[in-house]
Amino acid sequence: MAGVSLKCGDCGALLRSVEEAQEHAELTSHNNFSESTEAVLNLVCSTCAKPCRSKTESDLHTKRTGHTEFADKTLEAAKPISLEVPKAAAELEQATNASTSQPEEMVVPEVDKKLLEELEAMGFPVARATRALHFSGNASIEAAINWVVEHENDSDIDQMPLVPVNTKVEAAKPSLTPEELKAKQQELREKARKKKEEEEKRTEREREKERIRVGKELLEAKRIEEDNERKRFVFI
Repeated sequence: MAGVSLKCGDCGALLRSVEEAQEHAELTSHNNFSESTEAVLNLVCSTCAKPCRSKTESDLHTKRTGHTEFADKTLEAAKPISLEVPKAAAELEQATNASTSQPEEMVVPEVDKKLLEELEAMGFPVARATRALHFSGNASIEAAINWVVEHENDSDIDQMPLVPVNTKVEAAKPSLTPEELKAKQQELREKARKKKEEEEKRTEREREKERIRVGKELLEAKRIEEDNERKRFVFI
């Protein structure tokens, strides 16, 4: 049976689409998803048509509004979902690849030699320095180091880049003086440190929001259950 939802392997949440999974990943940093044959619950309030995705959510809606009737439209809303590349797209890609001409000769791109020497003097491996200069357009030491900072976790960062033999190379840009280079290095290190701290703080804030939201739902569900339990004792 085809999957009708995506299940988060980290927290067990069921999601209706790839878009919902992407939003969930951005909010929680969870990235382990798999197809599931379990449909996302869809309880629709018969009074106001509000959709609820869990029994807890429908209980909370009843508590707030007094609406008690819900229609289970789970199967109606369920649609096949897949993480795989659509077959048609895959076949089109294969056909395109098959129709292309013989592969071009690949060579290491030319980069500004002065900038390359300066990067090597700073301790960058020649392949990493060449890659940084090429992908930053030979613009400057700052641009190259910025590229390294942003791509330091790439698996191929220390592989020499290759381009078609006829690729046009941009003209070399003037390099920095030693004093400017030293100041720029310090500035870039500080920027990288602040950027990392800001990302960590943002991620922690999002995680804390998610923990608070889940905690509130659990507390509310517990309170509803206790209210129901007291009501049962009253009737006994």
